[in-house]
Amino acid sequence: MPHYFSLGTIPPKRHIQFRKPDGGLYSEQLISTEGFSDAYSNTYHIYPPTMVSAIDPPRNVKPEIAVGDNMQARSFQGFKVKPSDDYLDSRIPVLTNSDVSIILAAPRQSMRDYFFKNSQASEMIFVHVGEGTLHTLYGDLPFRSGDHLLIPRGTIYQLSFDTSENRLFIVESYSPIRFPKKYVNKVGQLEEHAPFCERDLRKPEKLVTYDEKGDFVVMVKKDHQLFPYHYASHPFDVVGWDGYLYPYAFSIHDFEPITGRIHQPPPVHQTFEGNNFVTCAFVPRLYDYHPLSIPVPYNHSNVDSDEVLYYVDGDFMSRKHVDKGQITLHPIGIPHGPHPGTVEKSLGARETKELAVMVDTFKPLHLTRQAMEIEDPQYFRSWLE
Repeated sequence: MPHYFSLGTIPPKRHIQFRKPDGGLYSEQLISTEGFSDAYSNTYHIYPPTMVSAIDPPRNVKPEIAVGDNMQARSFQGFKVKPSDDYLDSRIPVLTNSDVSIILAAPRQSMRDYFFKNSQASEMIFVHVGEGTLHTLYGDLPFRSGDHLLIPRGTIYQLSFDTSENRLFIVESYSPIRFPKKYVNKVGQLEEHAPFCERDLRKPEKLVTYDEKGDFVVMVKKDHQLFPYHYASHPFDVVGWDGYLYPYAFSIHDFEPITGRIHQPPPVHQTFEGNNFVTCAFVPRLYDYHPLSIPVPYNHSNVDSDEVLYYVDGDFMSRKHVDKGQITLHPIGIPHGPHPGTVEKSLGARETKELAVMVDTFKPLHLTRQAMEIEDPQYFRSWLE
């Protein structure tokens, strides 16, 4: 988790009187996780954050499962997902299980008329194409292509885009998204051998306080339902906050690859983890330097996990052809590896320019109806010589 951080004005101690210039009290809100036992932040509002004026009927956004028991290698053309003006309408679930959902989104416009809160899932939004600002009650966080935006569950946010073409790869986790345990020491600091460190994490830069009353719609997601909550005050009326729970950004371009004399296994590329899944970043790097090394990955069979790879940019030595935004799914227990001819072609190569994000899940993934609409149905045959 990120370390202690604070923005704005806060009182010297928690849970004591904190008065406005006019003598009234600011309203304190503790935002906690796992009851009161894990990361939390204290926020101080101009108005109580409880001023709900109406709740509209919910809208069902539950993924439609097309294939529940998948044992076939699959490939999906992510950029075939059609853009949509609205951010929430643009979120298309493609793969899902009880721990995580993988979502593609191509929003054309910023969120202007409403806010969004995922009340049951933390989100990792990988920005493939686009740039803009993530607005939350913790402050503004600019983002650009290549950024992972880590948004803790329960965070009210708005996305403002400076671009009309935007492509997002979203991992929706029903558990906290954390740094890998193998990278963190006893005091919670990223260790020397980790491929990134705290300096690479970008925190909210500027706290913008909105002293406004009116009708502010927050779309709250719970149990695959979107509940339109109407609040009588702006949700970003915070004058100060501190704690360990807040959104942050990490760029794939700041990931420092771990290499070796022979081909390194995928865990060296790990970035984050949640309950029953991990994420990885494949970045430009030097290839192995043993005189007889084979740069491309060896054939392997993940007997405990489904492997999802989202291709961002560059050439992949182990594949004959890859498109930007392509997703491959290799299911539990089915061996996969380099395409025919790519092993010999890779011999003597010094480096790779590839960019990709990987998600390995330890429960099988289900395929949605929308995933089948963008599938290459012949992908499983692509290893035939």
